[in-house]
Amino acid sequence: MTSSLEMLFRMCERAALLLTILFLLTRIPRFKEIFQRENHSAFEMTVITTIFTLFAVFSSYSGIPVDGSLVNIRIVTVVSSGILFGPVVGTITGFIAGLHRYLIDIGGVTSVPCFISSAIAGIVSGLIHMRVKKSRRWIYGIITGMGCEALTMILILLMTQSFSVGWTIVSKIAFPMIAGDLNIGLIVLLIQSVEGERERIASRQAKLSLDIANQTLPYFRNINSESLKKICTIIKDKIHADATAMTDTKDVLAYVGFGEERYHIGGGVVSDITKQAIRTGEITVAHYEKEHHIPGIKDVLIMPLKENNIVTGTLKIYFKKAYVMTHAMQTMAIGLSQIISTLMEVSRVQQMKEAADKAELKALQTKINPHFLFNALNTIASLTRTNPAKARELIINLSGYMRYNLELTDERIDINKEIKQVKDYVAIEQARFGDRVNVRYDIEARDVRIPSLILQPLVENAIKHGILKSKTPGQVTISARDLDDKIRISVTDTGPGIDRKIIDDVYKDNMSVKKIGLYNVHQRVKLIYGKGLVIRRLSPGTEVYFDIERAE
Repeated sequence: MTSSLEMLFRMCERAALLLTILFLLTRIPRFKEIFQRENHSAFEMTVITTIFTLFAVFSSYSGIPVDGSLVNIRIVTVVSSGILFGPVVGTITGFIAGLHRYLIDIGGVTSVPCFISSAIAGIVSGLIHMRVKKSRRWIYGIITGMGCEALTMILILLMTQSFSVGWTIVSKIAFPMIAGDLNIGLIVLLIQSVEGERERIASRQAKLSLDIANQTLPYFRNINSESLKKICTIIKDKIHADATAMTDTKDVLAYVGFGEERYHIGGGVVSDITKQAIRTGEITVAHYEKEHHIPGIKDVLIMPLKENNIVTGTLKIYFKKAYVMTHAMQTMAIGLSQIISTLMEVSRVQQMKEAADKAELKALQTKINPHFLFNALNTIASLTRTNPAKARELIINLSGYMRYNLELTDERIDINKEIKQVKDYVAIEQARFGDRVNVRYDIEARDVRIPSLILQPLVENAIKHGILKSKTPGQVTISARDLDDKIRISVTDTGPGIDRKIIDDVYKDNMSVKKIGLYNVHQRVKLIYGKGLVIRRLSPGTEVYFDIERAE
């Protein structure tokens, strides 16, 4: 029993050597990346198979001779390879290791049993890789290893011409060989810990992508050369790259970092590999300095940016050091390119919406202006002969109103300017209707900005469809009141009151084209503030108002 324990300890020493070498390999970035991947290229599979096959072959040479047999960790190596990397690696390693064991001891009492058990170990371990959950593979690996060693013992007993000779061998090597397969669990857990590290790295990279998205989001609201430069700067700093660039399908839109002073913004995308990435839509890594015209750049990561699944540009990340593009970074690049593509697409949609909103506002304004101009000119024409001085005064009022219109922008204006325009309008209407029209200005909140051409249509509506509907003089009150958290802009008249059907038609977008004044203002307010006008029938009269939140 003592000799069996000694053999077991010596097997564990050899397994410890294998563990040590594997651990050292996991510290080398290139090998670590291979161990972390789920899927491997043909080259990587060849490297992995070669490593484990060499270990398995070496185990035969370093085995402990016992009566014509060898106590070694060949099965440990074969099963570990299949469990960790699948049937291709396991089968090839098992077959080559078994064949080698047979060839170095042709005619030996254990050569054929060892060949058979090694081949079976490779096949079975590969099947376990495919069908068993990763968390339980180490247990199945130990069981498979022990089962294959037990199979070896049985084959030795069956194939040895003298049962007593076979029994002598088996009685000495069975315990250390079978017990030594506990090392399979250690090897599998070691490599899986490296794979677990991949998950932690992926988590960090996902967080990094989200951090980049959060920091760059404000700059996607208005995409231009400056905002793109800011985006590139943030990405470069977060990833610790040496340079970052963004392109469309033809030109470089922004470049930040190493060699920036030599880079021509707006120049053509001359790199063939960039053109290829745009054509294929695939993330591309280049380890060649010639792919970049700035001397000193060694690594380039090119991420196509897509809108509606069409490549519209690229994000390029540069490093002065070669082969720093780890698998984790490339995985992060996939998520980052998807996030940036989405942000750019949303930004484009938002810009289109803003342009449409501005166009709609302009259209609404052009509907209002001729409506008022027609009435004003009629009034002035009627006074030209009867009261030329008044007509000249009204012409001044009209010119002030029109000048105000010509100076309109999409930006909101000071309420006092809007009130001045209303006063020009009211002067014309009072000239038409005399003391039937009275207007009171209750402007408490003067430090407020409102959309242009908002009050005049409401005042016009209050006069025309409000107080003029009554036989007695009426009053229109224009107010801007401070309500702490908001400012309420309202126009109230003392007329007979608005018809309930008109209120419903305004809210339901069902107004006649001949009655567009109130409806157009409602639509504009809704576009700008998210909520339209509030229209209330009073007793008597009508109140129309909208609120401006303090944030506005």
